[in-house]
Amino acid sequence: MYWTLELASKLEDAPWPATKEELLDYANRSGAPLEVIENLNEIDDEGEIYENIEDIWPDYPTKDDFFFNEDEY
Repeated sequence: MYWTLELASKLEDAPWPATKEELLDYANRSGAPLEVIENLNEIDDEGEIYENIEDIWPDYPTKDDFFFNEDEY
């Protein structure tokens, strides 16, 4: 399983919190790339609920990871 920013961005509008099945359903309905569906299928699922993309991909960059001042824009 591998994630990129482009792949993870396909789940930004997913109905969080969600189960693996709900995320797969969303990915299929929204036309996400096959890689996203494959990555979701590879998750070891024990019926847990995922609160956000960071629960699936812990290295997902957050706003704090980017070095810009929002007040300047």
